[in-house]
Amino acid sequence: MPWGIAFLSDGSALVGERDTARVLHVASGRARGIGTVPGSVSSVDSGGEGGLLGLELHPGGEWLYAYHSASGDNRVVRMRFDGRSLGDPEVILDGIATSVHHNGGGLRFSPEGTLFVSTGDAEDRSNAPDRDSLNGKVLRITDTGGVPDSNPFGNEVWSLGHRNVEGLALDDEGQLWASEFGENAYDELNRIVKGGDYGWPDVEGADGAGGFRDPIAQWPTDEASPSGIAIVGGHAFLGALQGECVLSVDLTTGRSRRWLDGHGRIRLVAAAPDGSLWVGTSNRDGRGSGEADRILHVTI
Repeated sequence: MPWGIAFLSDGSALVGERDTARVLHVASGRARGIGTVPGSVSSVDSGGEGGLLGLELHPGGEWLYAYHSASGDNRVVRMRFDGRSLGDPEVILDGIATSVHHNGGGLRFSPEGTLFVSTGDAEDRSNAPDRDSLNGKVLRITDTGGVPDSNPFGNEVWSLGHRNVEGLALDDEGQLWASEFGENAYDELNRIVKGGDYGWPDVEGADGAGGFRDPIAQWPTDEASPSGIAIVGGHAFLGALQGECVLSVDLTTGRSRRWLDGHGRIRLVAAAPDGSLWVGTSNRDGRGSGEADRILHVTI
């Protein structure tokens, strides 16, 4: 079940399988295993969301970063990548609470070289507004796991009040955006700002003048469940698991449209170097039809 993806300069990609913890090099219709992330624990047998989640290449290309569930926590590791295989993992951030659901898992390097990490509330809603908890947050760390001096609360926390953020993406101006799973009311697409409070568990979706950061777009939870996210040409493209489509959002107006119906649950959406999209289905994640999962290559 493809979850994380990191593109190489030649347009091929490294793709992680959530439940096997394998990392594949995918190019021209072929997939070749280059290693695994040891210690990854999948909860697919219980309908869970843990395992090997986000992948991200260091801007220099010599390290592959992974967010994965271990036996006692979620953690971020990095592994040497020589172009053909992976080295042993080095833990740079651990202690992120894990659970059957709400594990987060997104990774994204910023233009200045810090690493954003998205986490879920681990099914404990009190974690989300707690500045001292790593859960229910977007975190920001250095490429070795340190705390940047410019973080708002003196720790790894960059933004708070999140229920479960999986997808992270940057627009052309370096602005960070995130997809977020709601509970019973609304899923969200949020513009992430330093120190922002996005309202969970007090609100889902927009609260207007209520004091929390409002999403640019929101959907009823039975229409979306947004995970992977890519931004191309002023539009965000999100994989919708429950909606079984790709949702596009105009980042100026917030208006959204549906695309790519008929492929089942969609989780992975990523922008390739040539401006096309790679889209991964999620039908073998314990909640789909059981059809073989695929990566689709589509133009915009």
